[in-house]
Amino acid sequence: MIKASKQKKLTKNEVLKEGSPNLAGTIGSSLGDKSTDRFTNDDTQFLKFHGIYQQDDRDKRKTGKEYSFMIRTRTPGGVTSAEQYRVFDRLADQYGNQTMRLTTRQAFQFHGIFKSGLGATMRAINEALSTTLAACGDVARNVMAPPTPSSSRISVAVHEHARRLSDELLPETSSYSQIWVEGKQLDLVEENFDDPLYGKTYLPRKFKIGFAVPPLNDVDIFTHCLGFIVIEENGELVGYNLTVGGGLGMSHGNEATFPRKADVLGFVTPDKIEAVAKAVLQIHRDNGSRTDRRHARLKYVLADRGVDWFRTELEERIGFQLESARPFEFEKMGDRFGWYQVERDLWALGLWVENGRIKDVDGYQLKSALSKIVGSFSPEVRLTPSQSIILTGIQSSDKTAVDQIFIDHGIHLNRQTSPVRLASMSCPALPTCGLALAESERYLPDLLTEIESIMAELELADEEIIIRMTGCPNGCARPYMAEIGFVGRGPNKYQIYLGGDEAGTVLNTLYKENVKTDEMKKEIFLILKRFKKEREVGERLGDFSRRVLLRERVPVTD
Repeated sequence: MIKASKQKKLTKNEVLKEGSPNLAGTIGSSLGDKSTDRFTNDDTQFLKFHGIYQQDDRDKRKTGKEYSFMIRTRTPGGVTSAEQYRVFDRLADQYGNQTMRLTTRQAFQFHGIFKSGLGATMRAINEALSTTLAACGDVARNVMAPPTPSSSRISVAVHEHARRLSDELLPETSSYSQIWVEGKQLDLVEENFDDPLYGKTYLPRKFKIGFAVPPLNDVDIFTHCLGFIVIEENGELVGYNLTVGGGLGMSHGNEATFPRKADVLGFVTPDKIEAVAKAVLQIHRDNGSRTDRRHARLKYVLADRGVDWFRTELEERIGFQLESARPFEFEKMGDRFGWYQVERDLWALGLWVENGRIKDVDGYQLKSALSKIVGSFSPEVRLTPSQSIILTGIQSSDKTAVDQIFIDHGIHLNRQTSPVRLASMSCPALPTCGLALAESERYLPDLLTEIESIMAELELADEEIIIRMTGCPNGCARPYMAEIGFVGRGPNKYQIYLGGDEAGTVLNTLYKENVKTDEMKKEIFLILKRFKKEREVGERLGDFSRRVLLRERVPVTD
């Protein structure tokens, strides 16, 4: 039985998990209850472990809550078959809101699904040989890996390691299959169930894992609880540098919470990664806070106890010493866009998706275009950590036809959008996210239009600036690693962070607090005007901000 100190009580989530360690709650019976369009508050916590969030349309709250559900897939490395994509595309139309959302962790999200369609959607996802188990909840989430397709042995090995690790870290509860695949309408609480990896109460909070291949840091490796950086010698994968303790979520006004960049702990050979991953996860399980969910991520174990303590604890658990970390260097983040050759006669196409939302709008019918292309040519679909999409395995003879389909749907591949939009990201925020304090996905396009106007005026139009926005401080779109990060502080009010770098190796810094939307254009103009006037040759905005603007910064107040 889990225990709390005499001074602090366990959080409600911990009590719930202990009472239903197989994660069933009363989901099974509630699913068949047609008298209500929602689940109980307790069951909403268990639903997360099954990859489901209960939400309501916050735009409609004045007339009463309209409940719907978001479903998130678990898609290691973002790799999806053409058949799976066709199923997902159909489900979005049949049960969702006719859009699909690409997450910043290489997964699909379906929004706007009502309770009546929840069971059918989940069954179809599983019948397509996909899953949503452990896509959310206090477990190891989707395992990320570099999305750019390659036939190199290193790329193939990294994706295999990511897929295998994802499988190894799945919880073993049978309730997921019984409820969503077999369709049993029963309460399946097994109070004596004890997961062999996670235990009865799982982790104190979520756990994130990623793989990266230098010199491209396209997975933001230092933001993960656990990271594996490829070490290559003479074209061969010899092992990974291990990173631990990254994480970006924080809470406004709570100094005990903060973004943290992961530490490089040492080097491991490929045959050791599963043992190391399980040991790191269990250190989090045994030492993370279960009395304060805001201070429960693995990064706080590192911050509170230190890197040396963590290394010693890890080595005791795995039974061997880590080797010293080996040299590596990251040069940039981001995705590759347009056509590029993968193998002889096989091509890939990198496609920008605004804020990761695959949808049809007047004059730009992205969802329909992708549906036709995937249906006709069956490419493998890969999701990127920056919310873009890659179609790969396309024959040379089919390229012209693919181009024409996009043109017919209002999409021109030769210049998909501006450099600043290509490097931007946002979280969904309002109206579906219950944590959002401000707009994000719905506001960022308009703000980028204003920023593009300023950049054109200052003759910076071809400059790439990494810009990310979230509607709250939890950091789902990783704003704290951006050159400009916007974090929601309240309705129409944001914090501005400056100083991330091109390689994703530097946390940015809070520059200005409580900037209202009607003041935003002026603030950005002043920043970019000084950048234009005072930058060094070839200097990026993030580097300039650290060298000049942040050194001059007046201390902010909360």
